[in-house]
Amino acid sequence: MNIIQSIVYGIVQGITEFLPISSTAHLVLIPWFFGWNDPGVAFDVALHLGTAMAVILFFIKDWIILIRAGFTKPKSDNGKLFWFIVIATIPGGLVGVSLDKYMEKLRSPLIIGVVLIVFGIILYISDKIGKNKIKLENIGLLRSIIIGISQVFAVVPGISRSGVTISAGRFAGIERESIAKFTFLLSAPIILGDGLYHAKNLKNVPIDKIPFIIAILTSAIVGALSIKFLLNYLKKRGFGLFVIYRFALGAFVIIFYFIRLYK
Repeated sequence: MNIIQSIVYGIVQGITEFLPISSTAHLVLIPWFFGWNDPGVAFDVALHLGTAMAVILFFIKDWIILIRAGFTKPKSDNGKLFWFIVIATIPGGLVGVSLDKYMEKLRSPLIIGVVLIVFGIILYISDKIGKNKIKLENIGLLRSIIIGISQVFAVVPGISRSGVTISAGRFAGIERESIAKFTFLLSAPIILGDGLYHAKNLKNVPIDKIPFIIAILTSAIVGALSIKFLLNYLKKRGFGLFVIYRFALGAFVIIFYFIRLYK
């Protein structure tokens, strides 16, 4: 892994982890497009630690308020929200660990291309029919559980963790900016947990420190910028831009796959 590749991967991870376009899909497609070697588990850990750092630091004031309220005033709005996040984290975490070793079979570019398009349709429908009536503090236990369960589907490359939770929230009537923020808060323990889970495989893996550190810093900086961008963007607009991107990328991947297949 050279410096340029580590920067490219860091930028892509930072952008795609928080936008509803699937970071896993992009990290699979980049080496497939350019003929690069698989960056390996060490680099995967670095990228996840970077984006976990981004979402934790970006919302550090919120986290302090939520954690404090969760343990001292659990019945307050912030106290409830903290425990809703904890509860919503459980399904995705358990399924992610259980199915992780089986996900390699779904990393085919053709499957990713199809999933990008199919889930783009779901994202579009959820945003069109979803009502902007429920704010972050009113999400409630049932909606939190539904959003948490929806994360289970994010193990499939191309679906997107942020995309599936945002879609579930929009179907449930949560306003765009509120479900985006809830998604980001919810992603912190999942992303961090995913990175630490895979870190157990680094025991005997040699790590090139410079690209590793660059990947962490790049994904953290770009990740924070992506969070800020999406929260501001959703104040006035919907998810149409990301639906179009998913359709375009999915179509390109499918066409490119068959060109390579019959070349």
